[in-house]
Amino acid sequence: MWIIFFTIIGLMLFADIFLLGGGKSHRVSTKEASIWIIVWVSIALCFNVGLWFYLLETANQQIANTKAAEFLTGYLIELSLSVDNLFVFILIFNYFKLPLELQRRTLLFGIIGAIVMRLIFITLGVWLVAKFHWILYLFGGFLVYTGIKILVTRDEEPHLENNPVLLWSRKHLRITEHLEGERFFVRKEGLLYVTPLFIILMLIELSDVIFAIDSIPAIFAITTDPFIIYTSNIFAILGLRAMYFLLARLAELFHYLKYGVALILIFIGVKMLIAYWFKVPIYITLSLIVITLGTCIIISRVHKPQPK
Repeated sequence: MWIIFFTIIGLMLFADIFLLGGGKSHRVSTKEASIWIIVWVSIALCFNVGLWFYLLETANQQIANTKAAEFLTGYLIELSLSVDNLFVFILIFNYFKLPLELQRRTLLFGIIGAIVMRLIFITLGVWLVAKFHWILYLFGGFLVYTGIKILVTRDEEPHLENNPVLLWSRKHLRITEHLEGERFFVRKEGLLYVTPLFIILMLIELSDVIFAIDSIPAIFAITTDPFIIYTSNIFAILGLRAMYFLLARLAELFHYLKYGVALILIFIGVKMLIAYWFKVPIYITLSLIVITLGTCIIISRVHKPQPK
């Protein structure tokens, strides 16, 4: 299953980069974004079904059912947390006034970097849990704190101009005044300059690191199986780019999703904290996540906020 997983990811990235123009400037339409979301979700679900059949043959039905439910739950958690991170992407692109045709390539490189970072973070997390099982309680407390913080600061607007990475870059790097097409680096008069596109990519990668600090502990509340953790994470990440272009046009459909994300984080944190005394069944966790996300989307649809 590891071989099948990496083969799927490799083929899809190869097709995106070399066959479908992922490395060329291209304005993604709502229709194209919707099709790609369907494709990525379908691939993830087919992989989950394949995992179930594989475990049914090599283990037993109980293990197959449990692992398949864990994958689906982890996938939904990562997907819901990812949506919150996409609003940060919108903020970054709007701040730099990055044209839509350049956003696709920037997100592609950002996602490739995210895959590498996830592998490092998950490996570290699995090692820490194996060595120090009590760290799961720290993860649980951190998730409860993060969920409450999201609820308290839900209406605060972040100020990107005060971002430490942006301040450091302006002080220590030679940055061109304008975008240079799709290039991250250019040479002028024998000197190497970075373009604003490279600064944007740095901020995208930084936001994903911060996002991973929230999302990876959350998946440990579902399972400590490295295979389930990594595959559900990566499948969720790979659908991010298409989801971003749809979200950028239909943001009102997800306005109240932040509340749902906060409640899910609090629930998962409490689940980890009480795991020694009471283990919440995976099917209850999965049901609560689906109900919470569905309710928030319905409320967002029915009660649209006044535009600022």
